[in-house]
Amino acid sequence: MKLVSFLVATPVGTFTRVGAMHGRTIVDVNQAYARWLADQREAQPRRLADALVPSTMLEFLEGGSSTMAAARGAVDYAAQLAPSSKGPAGETIFYQPGDIRLVAPLPNPPSLRDFIAFEDHIAATSKKRGQPIPPEWYKFPVYYKGNHRTIIGPDDTLPWPLDTAKLDYELELACVIGRQGRDISEQQAQDYIAGYTIMNDFSARDIQFQEMACRLGPAKGKDFATALGPWLVTPDEIADLGAVTMIARVNGEEWSRGRFGTIHWSFPQMIAHVSRGETIYPGDVFGSGTVGGGCGLEMDRYLKPGDVVELEIQPIGILKTQVVGATKRDAL
Repeated sequence: MKLVSFLVATPVGTFTRVGAMHGRTIVDVNQAYARWLADQREAQPRRLADALVPSTMLEFLEGGSSTMAAARGAVDYAAQLAPSSKGPAGETIFYQPGDIRLVAPLPNPPSLRDFIAFEDHIAATSKKRGQPIPPEWYKFPVYYKGNHRTIIGPDDTLPWPLDTAKLDYELELACVIGRQGRDISEQQAQDYIAGYTIMNDFSARDIQFQEMACRLGPAKGKDFATALGPWLVTPDEIADLGAVTMIARVNGEEWSRGRFGTIHWSFPQMIAHVSRGETIYPGDVFGSGTVGGGCGLEMDRYLKPGDVVELEIQPIGILKTQVVGATKRDAL
């Protein structure tokens, strides 16, 4: 499935709901499941649907394999219904993309870890500092903890951050955890992945390197925004993860291209490492780190106000962000 989070306006407020792509249509999986229960003449279909197929992504992921299976059944059932069909109390089941606003598939993840798992990328960035790759990098997958409260989604704008003169994109794939676990073996780790999404770990490079000179961070240089989207694709939708191509375009011009299969540390290895003596939870986001050549830092080429950044990883889709506002220097 391709799972999305989208906003729905109601008379009592605006709410985020979970949907699944069916062709060009978005199926509200909670409403579709309630409709199936009602058609089976189950008592209290709405209450059961809310319990079995929650309407927000984090609760949905916390439901585990049973919720995922129920959602698949709901989408299959919805495919047999007319597009005008409603839920048991007249609720909308089907939406067209132009009628709703997509947000990040997981707008408020419980945690965000971003790795540096591509050898080509750490080799290039180390060379810029006149240093070799640290030998410790080959011993275990290294990561930092990002700001999980500043997630932005597909088509969201990015206000120019801080007073940086070197705003950068980072072309990454992320996995989202779907099960709670601790001390997970590498062989079991794949079963803990709920799905994959595109990740843009925006970076203010000048600020990042100033703070990291103090042997901590990154922090302010990255914590202003991380983009995720456009949807969360379950593992069965990707036949060969290693074969997927990763592309970055700025204003329609290709700046970066790479292949996920060049990664040195796999997601199962990351999961095994993080879960050693520590519990991971549904909704935790693990970023792959930047693919080789997948950022402006490697080319000494940075973003400007007004730029539109598109990261494309198929079959996941395209994650688009426009930079808005002006640098402090431009405002003077």
